[in-house]
Amino acid sequence: MVEHSLKPSSLRTPPSVILSIIGVSAAASALIGWLVYFHTPTDVDHHQLRSLPLVNAVLNALATLALVTGFYEIRERRVLHHRASMFAAFFFSSIFLVSYLVNFTLHGETRFNRFNHWWPFYWKLLASHIVLSTIALPLILITFFLSLTGRFPAHKKLARWTFPIWLYVSVTGVIVYLMQAACR
Repeated sequence: MVEHSLKPSSLRTPPSVILSIIGVSAAASALIGWLVYFHTPTDVDHHQLRSLPLVNAVLNALATLALVTGFYEIRERRVLHHRASMFAAFFFSSIFLVSYLVNFTLHGETRFNRFNHWWPFYWKLLASHIVLSTIALPLILITFFLSLTGRFPAHKKLARWTFPIWLYVSVTGVIVYLMQAACR
């Protein structure tokens, strides 16, 4: 009897997995859209959890450090260190997303003064951050799935796109917070 063994890298990802990941990402984006455009904040006076925007910025900064460390580690071919760094980045980004949703539920959207001389830069930065964050979520989830299932050639190919987008979203999240904090 001959055993057929497939290398994980030669397997095809079932379309249902990809559709599930895209569905989860779309649901998260829809929830954020609902919070932005339809939900009335429950604590507009900021009495509860006032430090959440700062916590979110710190989580984004930690995700950035983990991403850069993970990039360095894979360049040095230290796969286990790379994996640990990427799990840390995933953890920080996941906690950020939960904290962000709680902050938005409580406090709503942070307004930036349109008469501020930084407004033209700010809205372009924020727009690119929002668009790329909606793209980043499914990319991150698919890239992780490929890694966890041992599909390393596909993981590497997708990670070349995922990494810079994820890094940009993390860095610009911190910049947006700093600009909002400076203009309050």
